[in-house]
Amino acid sequence: MAMAMDTVMDTMMIKNNIQGFISHNPLYRTLLDKFSTYLPQNEFKNHITIDLHSHLLPGIDDGVRTIDESIKIIKKFKALGYTKLITTPHIISDSYPNTKTIIEENLKMVKNAIKEEGIDIEIEAGAEHYVDMEFLADIKADRLVPFCDKYILFETSYISKPMILEQAIFDMQSKGYVPVLAHPERYRYMQNDIESYIKLKDLGVLFQMNIKSLRNTSNIIYKVSLKLMKLGLIDFIGSDAHRMRDMNDLERIVEDKTYQLIFENNKILNMSKLV
Repeated sequence: MAMAMDTVMDTMMIKNNIQGFISHNPLYRTLLDKFSTYLPQNEFKNHITIDLHSHLLPGIDDGVRTIDESIKIIKKFKALGYTKLITTPHIISDSYPNTKTIIEENLKMVKNAIKEEGIDIEIEAGAEHYVDMEFLADIKADRLVPFCDKYILFETSYISKPMILEQAIFDMQSKGYVPVLAHPERYRYMQNDIESYIKLKDLGVLFQMNIKSLRNTSNIIYKVSLKLMKLGLIDFIGSDAHRMRDMNDLERIVEDKTYQLIFENNKILNMSKLV
């Protein structure tokens, strides 16, 4: 089974490299599009109807800037078969000092806009918390913003492991929360040490992988994503959408067979319902 999956992954990497070359050469792209019209089309199928992790509340972090941009992206989610979005603005003490009140006020504005546009989709909000000393203080003071009342999405520095990471995990769990590490495939301090991932799983941390991590086959993020998928370590997958270009990548990736491999070895918790 492992050998078969390795073969499939290698084949997909070659295919994606060819697609990448074509996408950067307009003439080849035009010829391929014309040729494709004569081929039978695969039925589009997205296994996920609930997106977890996005930045769709305008103007409060590095995500969308305007309500119009937010609505355009939400319409794209709807077109791709999503029925519910759990958006997660950053909370970083020295960059984006958002609070539950700020997030709820902006969420209400987006909900009103969705209603006015007649878009049949649910939207809720959690937050993507950054692990620093202020985060420990927020845990203690009950200032966290969970999704589904119990999950805390968190991230760390990409370069170095925080000395307080285990303490933060313990403190979240002591408050009754389930810690969910955002995009584990992106942390450089873990990418070459698979045991570091196993240790976090043993501590009770769930992993949320970004779908867009599968867009560049030559990047180590792509390779680590495949490794985590193969080992069955992924619990949630999400778009991490900041701009429309992320949605265009998502549309392409979810139609690829590499994406389908996620569902072979992993029990994904945000497919059609999340409790």
